[in-house]
Amino acid sequence: MYHLTVFASGGGTTLQAIIDAIEKKELNCQINLVISNSSDAYALERAKNAGIDTYVIQNKKADEIDLELETLLNQYEIDLIVLAGYLKKIGPKLVENYTIINTHPSLIPKFCGKGMYGMKVHEAVVKAGEKISGATVHFVNNQYDEGNIISQTKIEVLPTDTADDVAEKVKSAEKIQLIHVIRDLSQ
Repeated sequence: MYHLTVFASGGGTTLQAIIDAIEKKELNCQINLVISNSSDAYALERAKNAGIDTYVIQNKKADEIDLELETLLNQYEIDLIVLAGYLKKIGPKLVENYTIINTHPSLIPKFCGKGMYGMKVHEAVVKAGEKISGATVHFVNNQYDEGNIISQTKIEVLPTDTADDVAEKVKSAEKIQLIHVIRDLSQ
């Protein structure tokens, strides 16, 4: 069994896609823990509904967060950490000690880096008049969105598409892509 820890900051739709894939036996994995930087994140509720342990980060300073998470994660068997809509930078000790992947809602190297997440990315794509966008799954290193790319999925951006339209297309592609990447890594 392949053991996952998922980090999420918001609604947890990507987390739910992983939970659903596990329940459908599309992934031979188990999510041992869901971590959030926000006690209001609906991802925590999704995890609790699935019987998964949850944890809300308590500290505010980066070095204290690193120590807090290192202490916590040592209590769990972890093969892979998945950042699924997690909006904080991961500390260097976690990057050094764990295999971590992230989903990003653009085709890196475009529309990425610090401050580029969620609707900000899709608005930038539409504003730039891009004809193609998509989703990237990459390994996490110590720089925002600069780790080695594992997989990219392209979607067409129509001239009539709004940022919301692009977001919906990318979210659908991103979830499918992430499940394939997790499956490949777990095998």
